[in-house]
Amino acid sequence: MSDPIIRMMNIEKHFGSVIALAGVTVEVYAGECHCLLGDNGAGKSTFIKTMSGVHKPTKGQIEFEGQPLQFDDPRDAIAAGIATVHQHLAMIPLMSVARNFFMGNEPVKKVLGINFFDHAYADRVTMEEMRNMGISLRGPNQAVGTLSGGERQTVAIARAVHFGAKVLILDEPTSALGVRQTANVLATIDKVRKQGIGVVFITHNVRHALAVGDRFTVLNRGRTLGTALRGDISSEELQDMMAGGQELATLEGSLGGTV
Repeated sequence: MSDPIIRMMNIEKHFGSVIALAGVTVEVYAGECHCLLGDNGAGKSTFIKTMSGVHKPTKGQIEFEGQPLQFDDPRDAIAAGIATVHQHLAMIPLMSVARNFFMGNEPVKKVLGINFFDHAYADRVTMEEMRNMGISLRGPNQAVGTLSGGERQTVAIARAVHFGAKVLILDEPTSALGVRQTANVLATIDKVRKQGIGVVFITHNVRHALAVGDRFTVLNRGRTLGTALRGDISSEELQDMMAGGQELATLEGSLGGTV
């Protein structure tokens, strides 16, 4: 196996006396979907914020493409090729899909020496990239607010891929979606992985993780409980690890019954 795109080694993050991460190690390889699972408060959000440059680790080391790297802010991570699609998408519902797609990276053309937004280029690229992800828009001027939740997630993912993401972090992308929309997003994740991009899929839903995941890391109270390959762990075992299986077993034994 080739070297990982990004390696997070023994990452700790302290907020005063609160230890949010207590030595987490995760590796992400090109063309794989690495699922990061854990219940609320497990440390998932703090970890991805550390990976994406929002937080600096208190201890530990980050290697990106084999080189030690320190992100001073999220722009450094984005420049390196680490893109994050948050659960609450940074989109403007009344603006068109094309305008949202290129927001912050507007293509321009000069007319009489003056820069104008290049609508033709933006429209063409938006339609092409969305078709590549399996989404058929009515047109590039369709308002984002008219899209389903799953389609909006796909717009955000397609945008990150187009602008050169090498590692794509997806923060609970299926948490608020219905069955059909969830299936569409999972299919999009599979397409992205097949393009050689490393995907970090943060979720607390074991079924969604097993549908697309290649490796699975479970966090519990800021610690890594282990990483398993697809086929080496069952959904029951993953669920048990997320719920603190050893703690439950100890409690069951002390009560002499089933919790």
